[in-house]
Amino acid sequence: MSETTQVHPDKVRAYLATDYGLGHTEHDIILNIGVRSEPLAALFTSSGVACGAFLTAYNPRGAIQSDEANDRGHAELAAMLRDQGLQVIEGSGKGKRSKWPAEMSYFALDLRLDAAKQLGRHFDQDAIVWVGADAVPQLILLR
Repeated sequence: MSETTQVHPDKVRAYLATDYGLGHTEHDIILNIGVRSEPLAALFTSSGVACGAFLTAYNPRGAIQSDEANDRGHAELAAMLRDQGLQVIEGSGKGKRSKWPAEMSYFALDLRLDAAKQLGRHFDQDAIVWVGADAVPQLILLR
């Protein structure tokens, strides 16, 4: 995580305190920043990949958007990931102690860090979550 950022410290704290869920069933994988995920490590192994990124197009710069705007962004993100031929898992990010609404997201397997940052910036996001081969999610600030 960058030491110099334009992202307000309260937002950074909120991103750090978010559950990043892969899937929509009782078998979801929940990622937390800085905590190794054994289920994700197993998914990486079974999928033959060594990294991935949790991305959203919802609420650019942490500002609430209309449902229609969020749906359009989510569809565009899906198309961009599909065009790259990536395997994705739909999910959502939800703050543990927040009234902020859950944000629909995708976890893209085998998405390299530079490409993940580029997508996050394309959708004007404050941050993305990237996970390397160690299966420890990292908050990557983009501004």
